[in-house]
Amino acid sequence: MNVFRLALVPAVAVAFTLPLAAQANSVWHPAAGEAGVTYHPEHFKSAKTRAQVMAEVDAARKDGTLALLQPGAPLPVKSSEPPKTRQQVIEEMRAESPDARRARLELLTGG
Repeated sequence: MNVFRLALVPAVAVAFTLPLAAQANSVWHPAAGEAGVTYHPEHFKSAKTRAQVMAEVDAARKDGTLALLQPGAPLPVKSSEPPKTRQQVIEEMRAESPDARRARLELLTGG
């Protein structure tokens, strides 16, 4: 039984110290006081080069997603299907079952 306890002590010590080691690589560190955390931007490590990031920003600027991201708007989902006409949407709504209509209205009104 003593051998088991001796083997268990280092395992428990490692288990308690691993989360602390992981936080050292994080940008946010726990801190005492009201804030609870401190920000350390110098700890950030990126796998991308500056040129790659600038290319992504230029691509986002060209396709219009940068203008949506700046105010915090959600990005539109790109559909693989052809767009529907107004008449097709109206016909789909008229043909839906009462259960499907109730579920759609609950989804739109939140309950």
